[in-house]
Amino acid sequence: MTTTSAPRTERTSGTSAAHDRATITAGVVLRLAAAYLWYENLSWKNPPDFGQSTGGGLYGYTNAAVTHPVLGVWTSTIENVVLPHFALFGWFTFLTESGLALFLALGLATRFWALVGVLQSFAIYFTVGNLPNEWKWSYFLMAATHLAILGIAAGRTLGLDQLLRPRTPGGSILARAYRLAS
Repeated sequence: MTTTSAPRTERTSGTSAAHDRATITAGVVLRLAAAYLWYENLSWKNPPDFGQSTGGGLYGYTNAAVTHPVLGVWTSTIENVVLPHFALFGWFTFLTESGLALFLALGLATRFWALVGVLQSFAIYFTVGNLPNEWKWSYFLMAATHLAILGIAAGRTLGLDQLLRPRTPGGSILARAYRLAS
């Protein structure tokens, strides 16, 4: 005689609920830690020249792509496009990383900004990855952090995405874009 049991659909212990709380908490902490990482890294990217006049700061690290190349096409782009127009690049970098810090901290359009974080992490790696005493894995860990934030949509817990996403009707293209980005 064979007996079958009904599928388990409800939690039978407090352990699962505690695990869910721990997972949610870890996602929020990860998102806030990534936001703080970007905020902290703004301190040495000083506008308006971003270190170009002294050869330091963002300019010095960007120039490392030429002096310690990681990827030929990247080095060529830095040398022929970025460095000749460095002020524009400096502002673009500063505003991108400010956006990462702000939007990840607020939990707003978190999935979009997590994707930007992945791309920025690899951009940094291709720029400084071969500098002496540079730990290459830090940039892969940064990218992995942002992939985790993207995958769990970390702004949907204790973030503005949690408040705004349910109130965003799905009809317009802008609403669909926000729902995808959040």
